[in-house]
Amino acid sequence: MGYLSDYLSNFKNKRVAVIGAGVSNTPLINVLLEAGFETTIRDKRSRDEVDETVLSFEQRGAILKLDEDYLCGLDEDIIFRTPGLMPTNPALVEAVERGAVLTSEMEVFFEICPCKIIAVTGSDGKTTTTSVIGEMLKNEGKTVHVGGNIGTPLLCKADEMLPDDIAVLELSSFQLITMKKSPDIAVVTNLSPNHLDIHKDMEEYKEAKSNIFMFQKQTDRVVFNLDNEVTREYAKSAPAGEVLFFSRIEKVENGVYCENGTIFESIDGNAAKIMEAKDIILLGVHNIENYMAACAAVKGLVSYETMRETAKSFGGVEHRIELVRELRGVKYYNDSIASSPSRAIAGIRALSDHAGEHGRIILVAGGKDKGVAFDGFGAEVVDKVNTIVLTGVAADQIHQAIIKVGQGALEIHRCKEFAEAVIKASELAKEGDIVTLCPACTSFDMFRNFEERGKTFKDIVNSLV
Repeated sequence: MGYLSDYLSNFKNKRVAVIGAGVSNTPLINVLLEAGFETTIRDKRSRDEVDETVLSFEQRGAILKLDEDYLCGLDEDIIFRTPGLMPTNPALVEAVERGAVLTSEMEVFFEICPCKIIAVTGSDGKTTTTSVIGEMLKNEGKTVHVGGNIGTPLLCKADEMLPDDIAVLELSSFQLITMKKSPDIAVVTNLSPNHLDIHKDMEEYKEAKSNIFMFQKQTDRVVFNLDNEVTREYAKSAPAGEVLFFSRIEKVENGVYCENGTIFESIDGNAAKIMEAKDIILLGVHNIENYMAACAAVKGLVSYETMRETAKSFGGVEHRIELVRELRGVKYYNDSIASSPSRAIAGIRALSDHAGEHGRIILVAGGKDKGVAFDGFGAEVVDKVNTIVLTGVAADQIHQAIIKVGQGALEIHRCKEFAEAVIKASELAKEGDIVTLCPACTSFDMFRNFEERGKTFKDIVNSLV
């Protein structure tokens, strides 16, 4: 028997509910059905909206509870929560009070994973930092499994992992909020207001994020951003035996910092050069921070040479300041991941530096807001953007944030449809300009996720003639 089979054997003859039949839970549902568990799949989508894979589970014996009342009669013994459903949901609270075990795909993975776990969280930069860590370890010759909030669900791959492998995870606040275990190496890139449309307040958000390090042991390592007020404060309560910092602003005693364009590792104040910041081919100062966080995470596991070579060769992750094409002298960038104002600001700054003195930035922005103010984003747009094309349900909020700071010379256009906004931006662009999708909002008013939004943007851009 494997790690997952051993774990599931503890629940023999128990009824199981899997809430959410998305990508992360599909392999789990397969395993549960193969193991003979009475499995109920609960999903708020209608029968017409779910894909054929979900319907095929019904033919294999699963019970489907779909539509808006999908949580009615939640009486199963074991409940696997989808990250998008908060544990404070009344139906979940009632089930737990009744005696049900509430867990998740990621919590079980932490229980059964046979190898070292490196995990990354933060408001911005976590996907790139996770990917860079994975690339560095692979380039060093390690066997690496990248997943969590990105990539392939890892729970059902645990049986294939060996003790010397390394699992590298991106973790969201929604995954972390119920966690009772922390990784061997934890990284917190930064923290700023985010997802406040779902979390009840900033304190809940901060507390959820802190679970990435709160259950660590003396033998573990945690990496914090010294330049961020919240993560700097986190360090005071970290139980790990090795607490490292990274900073773009000041030298650190233990960790990684950047000084005069050179990135150093410092151990008890003794500095050693890792690389030049210019070695990093990804655009933007925020990616210097992402690389510093990654270097601190893999200290002792990856050589400086491998860190440098990764920086020089890794072209980045899809939907993150991704160059789509250049057409008639206009460069088109897909930054669909920029679903918060702070992340969008970082993208605008990176492209502004890249555009140089004479290049203009034409921004496509908008979507569904996260309950976070757009004031800082509005000021950044007025300062660095020439034209903004707004779309989506949050268009009015962004427009008002811009007007509040003073529109200046900024051109503002409004389009009802996403495709219309992208085409409008292309029509306004001239040779030497940059057109970028940098939404500052989630995609959920028009798309299933930011990936679908980014792919749609790329399809439209690639169809331009």
